[in-house]
Amino acid sequence: VLAPTTQRRLVEAGRTAAAFFASERWRPRPENFVFAGSGRQSLAAAISTLVPVGGRRGGGAGTDTMIKGIAARLGVTLVPLAMDSEGIRPDALTKAHRASALNAIYIQPVMQNPLGLTMSEARRDEIVRLVRKHELMIIEDLVYGFLSDQVSLAAQAEERVVIVDSLAKRLAPGIAVGFLYVPSAMREKFAATVRTGAWSVTSLALAAGMGLLADGTAAEITRRKRADALVRQAIVAECLAGLRIDADPRSYHVWLHLPEGWRAEALTAAAARAGIAITPASAFAVAHGHSPNAVRLALGLPSHDDLRTALWRLAGLLSHHDASDMTE
Repeated sequence: VLAPTTQRRLVEAGRTAAAFFASERWRPRPENFVFAGSGRQSLAAAISTLVPVGGRRGGGAGTDTMIKGIAARLGVTLVPLAMDSEGIRPDALTKAHRASALNAIYIQPVMQNPLGLTMSEARRDEIVRLVRKHELMIIEDLVYGFLSDQVSLAAQAEERVVIVDSLAKRLAPGIAVGFLYVPSAMREKFAATVRTGAWSVTSLALAAGMGLLADGTAAEITRRKRADALVRQAIVAECLAGLRIDADPRSYHVWLHLPEGWRAEALTAAAARAGIAITPASAFAVAHGHSPNAVRLALGLPSHDDLRTALWRLAGLLSHHDASDMTE
């Protein structure tokens, strides 16, 4: 049982979060928010609550490396679902569930990491229809949702959606506040998972985070980050012109398909020697055989000048038609 003071803080934080995320299309309920110490902890709590040990969680064939680590620690099997230009394919979801029942699916409908995909309204509608038909739950990761005006799937199916998010990418890494938005009937179950997992948010972080949401600072930072992401994507387009790139122009990462003569691991090693950190596609593969010859470029940390320098250097590496031409 929570102390009265702690309970009051969480209730007030729920009101603040609900007001901040409210839009014409969705009005979240203050009482449905559950707070954790980070986005990673929110995700771990969601998987732990919805998927039992030995259970199956479906998701895109390419996913964030953090997800794989969390699932392994919780004893959850990740089931790779085929993807297209909008994310997981509905037919792949149905096929996997029929083969052996899934407990939940994990999706990033807005700027999926690492591929940068965003679901259309039609695809969102189809996914919601299928999870209702198969009585599945959706873990909706909205960590990059602040870069878009697209609303949560909870606006369509609040009883089937658990949102995980945090303030770290939206505001700053030091704002250690993660949260879940959960169905009303499951709120106490999720709160208990957070408490027993030692994933509770600290009072100081919660007060700081909610203060930034309430006083307009978070909205202003969001506005600036959206503008910044557009600039960074323009720098990518300038420096890597002529190469095949998949990216949402509002995103902080891109998916770079490699030209003939280069393999992702070889380019990653060559880039590291040149002082550039990139990630090969294999790091995101849920299962063997799901790795295209590509790398992910994360754009958010360097200054604009440093980013431009790194990308020109990377373009220089790629101008060599054969990785064997590169010397250490």
